[in-house]
Amino acid sequence: MEQPLILRHLLGQGILPEPFMENMLDRQMPLSGIANTKERFREIYDHFTWGSDEDRQFFFRFGEHAKMTCLILCTDWCPDVIWNVPVLFRVMEHADIKAGVLLMEEHLEVMDLFLTNGGRAQPIAVFMDEDGRVLGRWGARPAYIQAVMDGFKQSHPNPQASDYQENLNKTYKAIGELYCADSGTTYQKGLIGELRQLFSRFPLESNPRGPRP
Repeated sequence: MEQPLILRHLLGQGILPEPFMENMLDRQMPLSGIANTKERFREIYDHFTWGSDEDRQFFFRFGEHAKMTCLILCTDWCPDVIWNVPVLFRVMEHADIKAGVLLMEEHLEVMDLFLTNGGRAQPIAVFMDEDGRVLGRWGARPAYIQAVMDGFKQSHPNPQASDYQENLNKTYKAIGELYCADSGTTYQKGLIGELRQLFSRFPLESNPRGPRP
């Protein structure tokens, strides 16, 4: 039986959501449809709404019976971080799960425990119990968007090819269009649905909370 991964030394670590947002740099990512990364991140965070009341209730009820930490491995220069991490922050808040950011460049040894198809894709959200036992992970993109990048890598295995960067840029553009579709509601629904599936496999324990908001 495979031994669980325990990262107890990381409990209590990480940059809290608000300081992370405040200290982000302003960047432009035209291929991804992002004119200003800091502004877009904050906009997604501030205007987040639940796609369904069922989802909202699920995460609230989960928070009544779970004591967990979420550490998000990421940077502020990746477009997938700009789209996905604000949603992760909001869901964690609602589920009463402590969230913190581990800057990828400062925690490469941890990042390399959670590679995506052998690469350092971000963001990666790592969920741990009170003892630092890793219960699961999410990232780096909703599955239907990740499939676009996977398809590119399968059809363009040689990074030294003359047309590699051109086709990679086309892929980034296609991924950006998927994130922008329907004002972001489609990818957020996908992300939340994947988190629900993941959380449904986590063990629960008593964690009394106040009245439902």
